[in-house]
Parts: sequence; C-alpha cells; structure tokens
Amino acid sequence: MLRWKRILLGVTGGIAAYKAADLSSKMMKLGAEVRVALTRHATEFVAPLTFQALTGNPVITDMFDPRTEQTMSHIDLARRVDIMVLAPCTANMIGKLAAGIADDWLSTAVLATRAPVLICPAMNTRMFENQVVQGNLTRLAARGFHLAPTGVGDLACGEKGQGRLIEVEQILEMIQLILAEKDLPGRKVLVTAGPTREYLDPVRFISNPSSGKMGYACARAAARRGAEVVLVSGPSRLAPPVGVNLIRVSSGREMLEACLAHFDDADVVIKAAAVVDYGSSQTRPHKIKKHEGVTTLELVKTPDILETMGQRKKQQILVGFAAETQKLVEHAQVKMDKKNLDLIVANDVAQEGAGFESDTNIVKILQRHGPIQELPLLTKDEVAGIILDRVLDLLQHREASKA
Repeated sequence: MLRWKRILLGVTGGIAAYKAADLSSKMMKLGAEVRVALTRHATEFVAPLTFQALTGNPVITDMFDPRTEQTMSHIDLARRVDIMVLAPCTANMIGKLAAGIADDWLSTAVLATRAPVLICPAMNTRMFENQVVQGNLTRLAARGFHLAPTGVGDLACGEKGQGRLIEVEQILEMIQLILAEKDLPGRKVLVTAGPTREYLDPVRFISNPSSGKMGYACARAAARRGAEVVLVSGPSRLAPPVGVNLIRVSSGREMLEACLAHFDDADVVIKAAAVVDYGSSQTRPHKIKKHEGVTTLELVKTPDILETMGQRKKQQILVGFAAETQKLVEHAQVKMDKKNLDLIVANDVAQEGAGFESDTNIVKILQRHGPIQELPLLTKDEVAGIILDRVLDLLQHREASKA
C-alpha cells in the first residue's frame, strides 16, 4: 500500500501522458499524497487542470510560475518526497538526466532529490533502440536510478514494437517494490500458485477454479520485502509480479518437478497452488469423440507436492494452505501434522469473500506451537503480508535459537 507516501509524479511530453492521469488517480486511491509536475511539452498532451482535479494539489508547470507556493519549490519538494516517478519519460528527459542537465523544473528537482527515482520510458521503437538512448539508460541505472521496462505492442506512430509505457498497474507495483521495507533480503522464497490441469485428451482436462491470486500475492509481497522469489504457477491470467522469476507449468507432475528443482536452495516455501488430486489413468492422444461411447474414467492420484516437500524439508520454513468446506481447523491441523508444515493457512471456500477467484480472503493461520490467528475479511495482498510477518518471526526465532 502507498498510504501516507509522498510521491512526485513527473510527466513529460509524449502521447502516453494521458496514462499519467490514471496513474495519479490510482496512487491517490492507495492513500498516497501526490504532487504532479508537467514539462512544457507535456501540457500539449494533458491539461494541468486534469491533474489538479485528480490530486487536489496545484500542478507545477514552470520553474518561475508565480502561482507556485514557494520560490524554491523544486528544492523543497525534492527534500520531502518519498519517491519521484517519471511516467512517461521521453528520450529527451532521459538524455538530460544522464548528462546532468537541469533546464526546467522537473529535471532540476530530480537532480536535487535524494529520494529514489523511477523512470518509465515511453517512445518510438527506433528511438528506444538507438544506442545513444540505450547508453543513457545504462548510465542512469549505474547511478542508482530505477528503470521500468518498456511494453511491446502497437505504438501511436503506427509501428509495432518495444517502447510503449508499461501498464499503470505495473508502475504501481514497481513503486511499492521500491518503497517497501526490505526485511527479507538474501532470502530465497519459493511460491506455488494457481490450478493444475490433468488432461483427458488434447482439449479436455480436470481442474478447479483457482485463479492464482493468493499465491501471486504471496510472491509479490515477498519480492517487495527484498526476497529472491521463484513463482511456480499453473495456468493463470494474472500478470507476472514485478521482480519475480515466473515458471509456468500445467500438470501436477510439472509443478512437482519445477518445485524440486528449486526446493533445496529455498529458505521459505509457500505452497498456495490448488493442485488437482486426481487425473485420468490414460491421456488419449486425440480428442475423444461422442460416438466412442466413453462413459467411465479411471482416475489415479496425482503427486502430493506438499507431502513430498515436507518429507524432504531440512532448513526450510514450509507453509501450506487448506481450502475446506467443513471442520476447517480440524482438517487443517491434520494436514499440517501429516505434511510436516510449519504454518498452514486455512480458509472456508464456501464462505462469502473467501472462495476461489475472489480478491479477498478470510483465513485462520495455524502453527505447531501457539494460538490460532483468526483474520477478518482482508484483501489477498493484506493476507500475504501477514503470512510473511509470521514467516519472518519463525526465521528469526530459528536463527536466534541457533546462536
């Protein structure tokens, strides 16, 4: 979350400037205090009044604007902000910052700040690929600027390629990644997410409605807190979290193999995937036709990924999930003991706000020793943060006991 964070949004003169209005609105909704500065060329694309209406703050457009609150506003704001975000950032502004040129309010403020600066490039593909622009980006990265990637797709000039401003949600994620407290640096976290599929033939499969939202939230939260994260995901439409190594799989067998490839090096494993328990004993090579008269399927158990990791566990903190519809705590306790877990997160999927595909969850967190922690209705990002708080407590306790 960005609650109480002070953000300076710098908008430069590109067609993607209209997206900055959406970005400022969403930052405000997340609780941030947002100030906006437009370059002279940016005002040709979006009116300052738009940002003033969205943020409730006067918009800076000129170094010597008499309406500016203070004569040295670029210095004052540069001292007070938690982060500066330049979105979109043109090749011109990138070149000025790389050369240390400060010839307008925004470039001067960037040079005057000690806050982190996130640059979100947006330009024509050929401009972006130009060796001068690439050299400037390399220099800025070496000096500690945070660089967002560019998107690939249709450009306003009619060409198709790299250079688009990334989506607003990705910018928001990068801001939170930069600002989050880094209390898991050097830790390796393995997360599983989403459903798995067990195919009957090339077009039919057994699966479940899991969206992957809970696992993706855990991976995102761990990355924000400085961990090195591997996310093994079944089929999901969710965008990959920023700063995470995403491995896509389909079947339970594929997920097990991917997990075992990273398990031994992991400090923490959060198994949030909803793995299908049974698959067909025989996968047909061609589509099963109606006239074949297949009315019975022979099912066999799929690999129990969590139990396998519980048996192999050494130093890892192992976290499991229990999605139940009755006897929630009782079933979760049995699962925790049987599969050698350190924590288990239990939720009643029949409860409103806690089921598959929901953006929220209602969970109880159990551990081997200690009281059950019952959480109210929260977003899955909030639940993920609390799970990682508990994981951090276990890591610190384990390390203190070894000292």
